[in-house]
Amino acid sequence: MRPMVEFCASNLGIGSELAKKALEEEPDVDVLEYGCLGNCGQCFVQPYALVNGTLIVADTGEELLAAIRTHITTLKKEDEEWKKLGF
Repeated sequence: MRPMVEFCASNLGIGSELAKKALEEEPDVDVLEYGCLGNCGQCFVQPYALVNGTLIVADTGEELLAAIRTHITTLKKEDEEWKKLGF
C-alpha cells in the first residue's frame, strides 16, 4: 500500500507546507499538490491534507505531519490485516 497525500496550494502558507516538504522526502509516500481540494472553509482555518481521501486536520504544521504519519501507520496496519485474510 502506497499512501497518497494531497495538499491544497492555498493552504500551504498556514502550515501544511512543512508537512508537504517532509513527506516529499519519504520514498514510500505519494505527495500531490492541487490548486484547490474543495475544502475552502477548512483551508483558511487550519493546516490540512487528504490522506487516501481522508481529511486530516491539525493546529500546526508539525501536528499535521504527526497526524498524517499516524494515519499512514494505521492504514498500513489495516492493509496488512486484510492481506492476512487473503485480500
